[in-house]
Amino acid sequence: MSDRDAGGEYVAAADRALDETYQAPLGLDEYVERVLSEPRMAAHAPKYLLDAIEHAGTRTVIEEGEEKERYRFFDDPWNDGEHAILGNTEVLNRFVDDLRSIAAGRGKDEKIIWLAGPTATGKSELKRCLVNGLNEYSKTEAGRRYTIEWNVAGGAGDARGVTYGDTEPTDEDDWYESPVQTRPLAVFPDSVRADLLETLNDRADDHIPVRAETDLDPFSREAYEYLEEQYRREGVEELFSAVTDPEHLRVKNYVVDVGRGIGVLHSEDEGTPKERLVGTWMNGMLRELDSRGRKNPQAFSYDGVLSQGNGLLTVVEDAAQHADLLQKLLNVPDEGHVKLDKSIGMDVDTQLVIISNPDLENQLNQHADREGQDPLKALKRRLDRRTFGYLTNLSLEAELLRRELTDQTRVWDAASWDELEGRIREPVGIRTRRDVVRERELAPHAIEAAALYAVVTRLDATDLPEDVDLVEKALLFDRGYLREGDEEIDIEAFEFDDAAADGDHGIPVTFTRDVIADLLHEATDRVHEELPVGDVVMPRDVLNAMAERLSEAPVFSSTEAREFEERVVPVKNHVFDRQEADVLDALMRDKRVSEATVEEYVENVYAWAEGERIENERGELVPPDLLAMKIFEIEHLGRFDEDNYTGDKPHEEVRKFRIEKIITALNRHAWRHRDEQFRVGDVNPKEIPVIKTVLGSHDWDDVARTFEDFDPRQWDSPPEGTQTAELKAATIENMRELYGYSEASAELTSRHVMSQVSYRWD
Repeated sequence: MSDRDAGGEYVAAADRALDETYQAPLGLDEYVERVLSEPRMAAHAPKYLLDAIEHAGTRTVIEEGEEKERYRFFDDPWNDGEHAILGNTEVLNRFVDDLRSIAAGRGKDEKIIWLAGPTATGKSELKRCLVNGLNEYSKTEAGRRYTIEWNVAGGAGDARGVTYGDTEPTDEDDWYESPVQTRPLAVFPDSVRADLLETLNDRADDHIPVRAETDLDPFSREAYEYLEEQYRREGVEELFSAVTDPEHLRVKNYVVDVGRGIGVLHSEDEGTPKERLVGTWMNGMLRELDSRGRKNPQAFSYDGVLSQGNGLLTVVEDAAQHADLLQKLLNVPDEGHVKLDKSIGMDVDTQLVIISNPDLENQLNQHADREGQDPLKALKRRLDRRTFGYLTNLSLEAELLRRELTDQTRVWDAASWDELEGRIREPVGIRTRRDVVRERELAPHAIEAAALYAVVTRLDATDLPEDVDLVEKALLFDRGYLREGDEEIDIEAFEFDDAAADGDHGIPVTFTRDVIADLLHEATDRVHEELPVGDVVMPRDVLNAMAERLSEAPVFSSTEAREFEERVVPVKNHVFDRQEADVLDALMRDKRVSEATVEEYVENVYAWAEGERIENERGELVPPDLLAMKIFEIEHLGRFDEDNYTGDKPHEEVRKFRIEKIITALNRHAWRHRDEQFRVGDVNPKEIPVIKTVLGSHDWDDVARTFEDFDPRQWDSPPEGTQTAELKAATIENMRELYGYSEASAELTSRHVMSQVSYRWD
């Protein structure tokens, strides 16, 4: 395709996108017909927000060791996860529960949702995620959002123009949209609207009824009353039909965005409370309009946060900077009304959300010692707080840190722990410039090390069960179990205090990000005659730098710095164990047991336990192979020897092992109820804890037994032609193929591991 043709295709695609987003304006009767067939179109603000969140669906995640259903809406799927909120699923679910209660009118109508928590915990990302999600949902057929627009030109009598603010009439017959996204049903008189809503909700298959309790905004009321007065003077009998004729009133859909259905008050926004909340009167326009001494609503700007957010969502960012407004918002949720002037008010349909760091709580509690005389008590009663915490899942922190350092924003939706574990360990390549452009490598496990250390500083050590340290608690929270020999011990076997301060404080991701960013621009003294080892940042480099810079960072107190520094050692030990496992696995790659061999063993064990036969390569049904099972258990599992068998027949300890460690570990029910197509291969043998050790775990005794001439003390510069030299070359290549190491990071990692192994090598 030529560039010219490609350009045309992109323009055509943009045309299609807009055609799908916008509809032609509707008459009021057409809109009512559509609403009766699809009641969700008329949803009030909290219900629409709830519908948008639920429309995106859910997925299952593990946080703090428990499976939870998470709304995909908060993964920001429309922007490839750019503003996804990682973790805090329980807080987000409670936020949705709050919306559900508010939408249904179940006792929380007067509540203002308060999202609190320390910095860098995802609160601001939630605001961006809400904006993105509502914007995209409003473009879909299911999420169309509607308002009204007026045209009084052509009305009876002296058809003067109508406008608001300093906006000039448009070329299209002087149509003016409601400046505050008034919902179309507000046009109807109260009694008619009540009947319409009753019919609509009777047809709706929803436990949350649609509500429409707001009347026309002041500008729309001005247009309505002007037209009504003119037609009344003309003696028109069907006044409502005349006023709402398609020549004067149209229903149009709009795309939700900041300023149109979403109001956001930023920390730097200034002005009087009224200006920030609803807008300002413009004296020049008041003089121009013939209002006979009254304040004409056409001369109001309607640019305050409630005006922008009317119809859907109002967010006050960094609420501590706008604490003076909070008390003025007290009656907005329960009364749904705000004043533009003493005699002019505006009904508001919006969901109020305020976002703050812990400093707002200090302001709210400044009079707490006065108890019943606390002037802020009424405000605090209306605030429904949901507190974000620091991430306590290693995988989530690794994902977040990778986001902070790169442009990789896609949410990790792994199908298994093995897949997730692979992502945690992955290296990261980053281009930097210092005199020249360089490709720096964060070696495998570097991101993992930094993330694990941050998580460990956030965990409460007071509720640790016996024989469980903070690193193990972090692993429990991330995958839901600990591995102890052949056993996988589920988190339910441990008792952690529900009131523990996990995630309340600790190292924020911004500190970790800045430390790593500095390391990427610092020179190292590592050299190699062939490999660019100076461009590699190792896990221990990151951990040492983080621990050393704690005392310099103003964000930590001296007590916190000392406490966090003490927690680095077990993290270093865990990361070294991970590096050692990589090297061992790469070194012994050719000696690993194949999955086919494991599958054959498991199939034989099942058939043996059930007294059944299995099909051999010739299609014959034969008894399970007792010799093959025996050899596997002795040579590969290393659990038994000849004394545990009589011939090929297993003794009781072997029989017990097969039942408890193999059969029970998998889904025996699935085997017993298999159909003709079921095979043991349908069940992943990796899920058997004892088998996991066979598939990939070795120790240095295995190495010494397999390679008699290997000497780890020669690893840095092994003599040519020796077994150590051959093994090193193969190991470096295997580390690259298996785990994504570069040759330089594989060299440094294997050297580090071998230097420790040399001390204990006999």
